[in-house]
Amino acid sequence: MPRGRITQIPVRRGDRLIVLDHVARALDPGVRYTEPELNRVLSRFSSDLAVLRRGLLDEGFLEHDRTRYWRCGGTVDL
Repeated sequence: MPRGRITQIPVRRGDRLIVLDHVARALDPGVRYTEPELNRVLSRFSSDLAVLRRGLLDEGFLEHDRTRYWRCGGTVDL
């Protein structure tokens, strides 16, 4: 990850989970984000927001309803 930017989502699931967990930690637990708000956070890590968002959803780090996204998994800093 040059300069903290993700250039490619890893193919190996274990590596992918490490990367996605790193991204998920930038989202505050309990906060519901609109898509533009979520995109602002994700854009710090990658320009391919759709792939990153889909990975977070598919791997259980993120949930959504019609209007909001929220963190539901990953490591929590104490």
